[in-house]
Amino acid sequence: MEVFWFIPTHGDGRYLGTTEGARAVSFAYCKQIAQAVDELGFSGVLLPTGKSCEDAWIVASTLVPVTEKLKFLVAVRPGLVSPTLAARMTATLDRFSKGRLLINVVTGGDPVELAGDGLFLSHDDRYELTGDFLSVWRKELEGEEVDFEGNYLQVKGGKVLYPTVQKPYPPLYFGGSSEAGLEVAAEHVDVYLTWGEPPAQVEAKINRMRRLAEAKGRKLRFGIRLHIIVRPTEEEAWQAADELIAHLDEKTIASAQQIFARMDSEGQRRMSELHKGDRSKLVISPNLWAGIGLVRGGAGTALVGDPDQIAARMREYEELGIETFILSGYPHLEEAYRTAELLFPKLNLGNAAQRQDPSYISPFGEMIANNELPGAAVSSRQG
Repeated sequence: MEVFWFIPTHGDGRYLGTTEGARAVSFAYCKQIAQAVDELGFSGVLLPTGKSCEDAWIVASTLVPVTEKLKFLVAVRPGLVSPTLAARMTATLDRFSKGRLLINVVTGGDPVELAGDGLFLSHDDRYELTGDFLSVWRKELEGEEVDFEGNYLQVKGGKVLYPTVQKPYPPLYFGGSSEAGLEVAAEHVDVYLTWGEPPAQVEAKINRMRRLAEAKGRKLRFGIRLHIIVRPTEEEAWQAADELIAHLDEKTIASAQQIFARMDSEGQRRMSELHKGDRSKLVISPNLWAGIGLVRGGAGTALVGDPDQIAARMREYEELGIETFILSGYPHLEEAYRTAELLFPKLNLGNAAQRQDPSYISPFGEMIANNELPGAAVSSRQG
C-alpha cells in the first residue's frame, strides 16, 4: 500500500467548527507540512479544490521546489477550464516537477458554488462534460491533434507541444459515486477513489467499478480518503476524537448539514447518511467514526484507535483492493508525525517509510547522557 497526506489549504486547527485552537494556513505552514511528509516517507499529498481553498495548482507549484520525492495530487476542473489549457498546465507541472504530478478529476457537487464559478449544468450533464473533457485531455497528452465537438465542448486543432514526463500522462484519480460518475471513471481514470465508508459499502463499490471497467476492456486501481486519529492506546484515541468536536454546538451542525443537503453529490449524500447529523450515531463500523462529517464536507470519517487497530482496519480495506490511502488529521503537521511514527511500522508500505539515506542515524532519539544510543521502550512502573 501507499499512504498520502493532505495539505489543508482551507484551514486547520485543533478543533472543528471554531476559532479556538485554529491556525492560519500560510505558505510557510503549507511548506512545513509538505517538507515534513516528504521527510517522513509519505508517497504524496492531496491538495483540495474549491472556493474555500487556496488554488491547488499555484500551491503545488510553490511546494514542488521545496520537496524532493513527494507527489502532488492536483485537481482539474471540467467546465471551469478548457481541456487544452488543462493539458498544457499538466505537461508543464509534470516536467518541472520531474514527474511528481498526479491529476485529481473533480466534477463538483455543489450547484451554488458552481454557479459562482459560471457553471450552470445539471448533475448528469456535468459528468457528460467531464467525459468529453477527459477524452480531449487524454488524446492531446498522447500527442494527438484533436478536433472535438460535443454537447458542451468544442475544440478544433487542440494540441500540446511539450510532452509530459510520465507516459502517456500523469495518472488520473477520480471519485464519484453516482451512476454518471461511475461511468466516467470506468471509461477514463486510472485510480478510483472512495470516501471512507464501512468496508461492506466500499467492497460493493469496488466490485461494481471492476465490472464496469472490465466491460470497457480496462482495469482500475483503487484508493480511499480518510482522516485518522491514532494514539498509543484506544482510550486516548477516542478521547482525542471527542475533543476534536468538543466545541461544536447543535446550531453549527444543523447549519452545515443544511448546506450539504443542497448539494447534488451522491458521495456527499452517502457521507451525510452515515450519521444524519446525530452525535449519538457516529461510530459506524469498528474503529470508523463519522464525527468529522458533522461539519466538514467531503471526507467525513476517521479511523480511530491504537496503531494495531488502525493497521488492521487498513489491511481490511487493502484486502478489498484499496492500494492508496489518502489520510489527514487535525492539526495536520503534528498528526503527520504521529501517523508516521505510530502507524508506519505496522504497515507494508510500497515505499520505505524510513528512507535508505546514509545521512540518517538510527536508532532515532536523543543520545543518553551525551554518550549512549537510546534503546527500546521499557516501563518505568514499579510492580
